[in-house]
Amino acid sequence: MVFLRPIFGGGSRRSEWFCVMREEEMEKKMNIEKQIELDKIKELWMELAVTEWAKEKIKDTSFFLSERTLRKQLRDTTDGKQLVEKLGTPPLQGVGEIKEIIEIAEKGGCLDPGQLEKTERALAAMRRLKDYLGRGKAYENPLAYYEENLNIPEELGEEIGRQIRNGMVDDRASGELERIRARIVKCEEDMKQKAGQVMRSHKEYMADHYCTFRNGRICVPVKKEYKLKIQGTVMDKSSTGNTLFMEPAGAAKYYEELQQLRIDEENEVYRILYTLTAMVAFAADVMKENIAWMEKLDFVFSKAKLSIDMDGTEPSVNTARKIVLKDARHPLMDRKVSVPLQFEVRGDVRGVVITGPNTGGKTVAIKTVMLNCMMAQCGLHVACREADVCMSSAYLCDIGDGQNMAENLSTFSAHIKNVLEVLAEIDESSFVIMDELGSGTDPTEGMGIAVAILEELRKSGALFLVTTHYPEVKEYADRTQGIQNAKMAFDKETLKPTYQMVIGEAGESCAFYIADRLGMPVEMLKVAAQAAYGEEEAMRYCFRKEDLPADEGKSLPCRSHGRILKQKEGKKRKDLGQKYKIGDSVMVYPDRKIGIVCEPVNEKGILRVQLPGKKIWINHKRVKLHVAADELYPEDYDFSIIFDTAENRKIRHDMERKYTEEVIRYEDSHSHFTNGLISATIDSGKFS
Repeated sequence: MVFLRPIFGGGSRRSEWFCVMREEEMEKKMNIEKQIELDKIKELWMELAVTEWAKEKIKDTSFFLSERTLRKQLRDTTDGKQLVEKLGTPPLQGVGEIKEIIEIAEKGGCLDPGQLEKTERALAAMRRLKDYLGRGKAYENPLAYYEENLNIPEELGEEIGRQIRNGMVDDRASGELERIRARIVKCEEDMKQKAGQVMRSHKEYMADHYCTFRNGRICVPVKKEYKLKIQGTVMDKSSTGNTLFMEPAGAAKYYEELQQLRIDEENEVYRILYTLTAMVAFAADVMKENIAWMEKLDFVFSKAKLSIDMDGTEPSVNTARKIVLKDARHPLMDRKVSVPLQFEVRGDVRGVVITGPNTGGKTVAIKTVMLNCMMAQCGLHVACREADVCMSSAYLCDIGDGQNMAENLSTFSAHIKNVLEVLAEIDESSFVIMDELGSGTDPTEGMGIAVAILEELRKSGALFLVTTHYPEVKEYADRTQGIQNAKMAFDKETLKPTYQMVIGEAGESCAFYIADRLGMPVEMLKVAAQAAYGEEEAMRYCFRKEDLPADEGKSLPCRSHGRILKQKEGKKRKDLGQKYKIGDSVMVYPDRKIGIVCEPVNEKGILRVQLPGKKIWINHKRVKLHVAADELYPEDYDFSIIFDTAENRKIRHDMERKYTEEVIRYEDSHSHFTNGLISATIDSGKFS
C-alpha cells in the first residue's frame, strides 16, 4: 500500500519531527507515483521544461488542496496551451548560467567578455519573451499580461552589444582603446620593417629569408660565424647551434614601446569590463525578477506543451465527491490502440466494484481513473474528451502482489498489510483503489475478507474503486447502498476483451467460455460448471460444441485433437527430410560452429554434422543453414572425400575391383564408441 498526501511544514520547535515525517511522506509519495505511473508522466513533463527551476518544481509537484489555487493552475495551463497553439513555442532558454553571472557581478568580481555576451543573450531572450506575450494580448489571453511584469534594461544590452564582439572587447569600445590598438598595430609594423631592412642589407649573413619571434621579440636568423657582423642581441639559437636568432638593435626600442602599449591596452580593457560589470550589478534586481518570471512561465508552458502532446482537456473541478470521465485514456498508452473509458460516480454512490475476465482491462481502468484525477488535481489537463473531477485529500492504493522475500511476506500477507495501512489513513475525502480484493488465499475466506474490507471502505465515506472475481462480492455490491457493480465487457465469440466499462452491471470471469474455445471437452466443462454453480445453473451454459449439428458434434471426440495434431506433426516431419542435404554448410547452436551435413534429417528430426575432428548427431532445431551444398560443390561431387578416411576410401576402391577381406570401420561420434563393424564383399553385385 502506498498513499499520497500533501506535505506541510512545521514550526522550529518541531523541526526534527517534521523532517522525519517529511522523509516518510516523500517516500510514500514516490511509491504511489510509481504504481499509478504519475512518475512517468512527470518524466515526460520535465522534458518539456527548459529551466532547471521548472524541472525541480515539476519533480516536487503534488496535488493542490485549495480549490481556488487549483482552478488558477488549470486556467494557467489552458491559457498557456492557447498561446502555444496560436503563437508557437515560447522563446524560453536556460537561465542557470545567468544567475551565476549576476551573483559574480553583485559580489564585485569582474565579468569576462564571454560572460557578458551570455548576459546579452539572456537579455535578448527576455526581450523576445516580452514580445511573444505582447502578441498574445491580441487574443485577450490572461497569461499574455505577464508581459507587463518583464522590465528589460535596454541600456545594458546595448552597451554590451556595442563594446563586446566575438568574445572580446571591441576596438571601438572606447576612443582610448581604439587609439592604443592602432598604435600597437603601427609599432608591430615598424618592428617588422626594421627587421626586414637588416635582412636585406646583410643577405650574405642570413641563414634564412624570413624573420621570426622569440619570447615576443622580433629576430633575424644569422649564421653563427657572422654573429659580430650584426648589431643586436642573441635571443635564441637553432637545435644545431649553427643559426642564431638575433634582435636587431634598431627593433629593441619598438619592443619596449609595444610592451608599454600592451599594459595600457590591458588597463583600458579592464576598465571597460568593470564598467559593464557594474552595470550588470546595478540591473541585477530587475534581471533576477525577470528570471523568476521566466521560470514561472516555463513551468506553465511546460504544462501547456504536455497537454498538447497528450491531446488533453481542461477538467472541471468539484467538491461534491463526483467523478465523470468521458472517453478517458491512459496517457501513456498508444492512442491508436487505446479504447476510451466511460466512467461515472455521482450521487450517493461512493464505491465501484469492477469485475470481468483476466486481461480484460480492470487494472488499467482503475489506474486510468486515478491517474487522470491526480493529474487534474496537480493542475494538469487530463487525457479525456470531457472530465469532472472531485478534489481529494489523499490518494491511496493497493496494486500488485506485494511479495517481499526479505520481509517474509506472501502475496496475501502483503495485501493485508497494505490494506490495513490504507484503512488507518482513510477518511471521507480520500480516493482509494484496490486491485484483486481478497486474492492470494482460500477463496471462501478471501471472499469474506473482501466483503469486510468493502464494508470498512463504505463506512469511511471515501471514494473507492476495487476489482475482484468473487461472485459474493458482486452480490454484496448489488444489495449495499452506496456501492455499485461495473464490468469490463468481453466478446464471448472472439474471446477478446473490448476494454469497455459498463457501470451498473456485474461481469463474469468467462473462464468456461475461454476453456471451451480453446478445446476443452464439453464433458469436462459441464463438470466444472456443476461444481462451481450447481446442476441447475450449469444447465444455462450453452457451449460451442453443443450448438453444432448432431452428426458434426459426435465427430468431435476429445481425442480428435490429438489425432489432428499428430497428422500435422507427421506432415511436418516429412518435410524435415528435405530441409537439409548432404554437403550443406550449417551453423550449430549454441556454440555457433560451422559444420557440413553428412547425413540428412531422419524421422526423429535428427541429422548428422561433420565438425572439425568429429561427427555429431544433433536435433534440426539447433542447426541453421549457412551455405547450401549447391553453392559449394559441383554436381556429382564425391562427398566421401570429406566424410570418409583415406583408409576406408582405399578399401572401398579395392572392393569395387576384387574380393577382399578388408573391413570398413565406422565410428559413431554421437555415442562416442564404435557402433559396429560392417563387412562387405562383392558377390553378384551385392553386399553381404
